[in-house]
Amino acid sequence: MTMRELDAAGITDPALRAAYTRCRELNARHGRTYFLATRLLTPDRRPAVHALYGFARWADDIVDSLDGDAGPEERARALDRLADDLARGLARGTGGEPVVRALADTAHRHAIEHRHFTDFLASMRSDLTVTSYATYDDLRGYMHGSAAVIGLQMLPVLGTVTPRQEAAPHAAELGIAFQLTNFLRDVGEDLDRGRVYLPQDLLDCHGAHRELLCHGRDTGRTDRRVTAALREFESLTRAAYRRAAPGIAMLAPDSRPCIRTAFVLYGGILDAVAATGYAVLHRRAVVPRRRRAVVAADGLLRVAAARLTSAGPPPPAAPPTPGTLSLTRPHVRPEEVA
Repeated sequence: MTMRELDAAGITDPALRAAYTRCRELNARHGRTYFLATRLLTPDRRPAVHALYGFARWADDIVDSLDGDAGPEERARALDRLADDLARGLARGTGGEPVVRALADTAHRHAIEHRHFTDFLASMRSDLTVTSYATYDDLRGYMHGSAAVIGLQMLPVLGTVTPRQEAAPHAAELGIAFQLTNFLRDVGEDLDRGRVYLPQDLLDCHGAHRELLCHGRDTGRTDRRVTAALREFESLTRAAYRRAAPGIAMLAPDSRPCIRTAFVLYGGILDAVAATGYAVLHRRAVVPRRRRAVVAADGLLRVAAARLTSAGPPPPAAPPTPGTLSLTRPHVRPEEVA
């Protein structure tokens, strides 16, 4: 499958093919939900998406998984080396690290603005020293670089039927919605890393605080004040999905099934969190495998419909609601997506 995707994208250089393959492996191993949705894109678009994911994952691993004994200074130096490699790669169309080589090629092919990558690395660097956010506005400032720019990087790859600047705010908001979902799901894991992404003013509003979160992490019990704060954070996240939803119809028709599937799957994580009683301090909520298969089946049908109507625009559809889906043909398996 990898070779077919690379051929479809016109990637012929052996070193570049190896670099893109490495990014695809990172995507398949670490981003199951994202990777599943990517299978619904046309083969020629997939390598670029894998490159974007692979680079983001590489930087994220420097921040969180470089070495258990590595301190902020060593991680900062590793980010500096990656930033230098990226700058050279974007200038010359190549790079030392395979993920940088693939990213530089993708940026060149799709005319992706370089500032989106530097903004992303700036947010990654802040994770080395910033462990909490006073307000939701402060958190969104961080997420411009860590999440919104991911949506903006993706937009040239996906294509649009409207002027790109019209779709851009929705793409950025979808990146934020996805990251807010991850923050809610990973509250306990982030605590272990010494970080709290729940804004302090939101916690204060419900009489919650960091020590209460840590107590719940240690005991396996979620205080009602923490539950109330988590429920409000879920509400903020769902609002971000609503703001992002109109952008799906602005995408190229054959890209919509992929993004709609990601939209529904990530929204399903919110449902899973609520179903556990917001027990995210000591338990990671996941979308059941059968549910993922159902969403993938729906995506397959939408891909087929988009291809059948490629001679003209498909009829307008209502924006999807996170976590909800009308079901047909549930017997189609995600691994059958080609």
